[in-house]
Amino acid sequence: MDAVESKGYLCDGRILALNSYENRVYQVGIEDQAPLIAKFYRPGRWSDEQITEEHHFCFELAEQELPVVAPLVDDIGESLYWHAPFRFALFPRRGGHEPDLDNPENLFTMGRLLGRMHLVGASKPFEHRPELNSKSFGHASAELISERFIPAELKASYTSLARDLLQAVDSIMNSIDYKPIRTHGDCHRGNILWRDDAPNFVDLDDARMAPAIQDIWMLLSGDRHSRIAQLSEVVDGYNEFFDFETAQLRLIEPLRTLRMMHYCAWVASRWDDPAFPRAFPWFNTDRHWGDHILELREQMAILNEPPLELM
Repeated sequence: MDAVESKGYLCDGRILALNSYENRVYQVGIEDQAPLIAKFYRPGRWSDEQITEEHHFCFELAEQELPVVAPLVDDIGESLYWHAPFRFALFPRRGGHEPDLDNPENLFTMGRLLGRMHLVGASKPFEHRPELNSKSFGHASAELISERFIPAELKASYTSLARDLLQAVDSIMNSIDYKPIRTHGDCHRGNILWRDDAPNFVDLDDARMAPAIQDIWMLLSGDRHSRIAQLSEVVDGYNEFFDFETAQLRLIEPLRTLRMMHYCAWVASRWDDPAFPRAFPWFNTDRHWGDHILELREQMAILNEPPLELM
């Protein structure tokens, strides 16, 4: 409340912790106004320049009338603030629910909005935020897990599998000629709030340079036939504003593989944070690691399958 009131607001004492592990996010009641969302950034994860660059990307998207929940700015145009040792930003509260992505019309709408977002994202690169690649998401993740977390009896299996898996991922990604653009980076249904028949994009904390398909593949679910049908609806809307590169369909499974490995390493790297053992009590168990190795073996087989095709 002290942090929020340092920006000129008067809190009414109502505070609700929201579901966020990487940062700390709260809904804060404001006297005679709608509540605000206060986001406190995890120290050491992003630099000031990287956070500010994410905010400016939000502002660019909002200026093009895209439904992005952008941070609020103060009287001098700043959006990243300090209070004591912590950096924070304030956002308007935006209600909504997860989208129904089994509805073809919703997928078409998502495609149109992502096409518009990528048109803006491709206009210039990030200067400070990183690129999604196999070195940071894959190789570094495997090294962390192998050195610090995998049970001794599974280490040889994991290390060998991770090596072969990343070799396959690197081979595919190096064979595709694509230009990374600024993306949302974490465009799953949990970061989309659907309200009044339209989506709102939230939480661009993972925005980075990446192939455009990174913001599309996480919208797809179900068996191969279902995913092809969903993809076709998204691409039909997408192509109204930005050209979809069909060659990037080959990147879907490599990107899924990297996400699986990076997610596991992310939890491992945060294990000293008391919130993580409470939230993921299953993580540091032999059963989890056995299941993880099995999932990676299945992913190796999937990498050898033909990529999705448009209808």
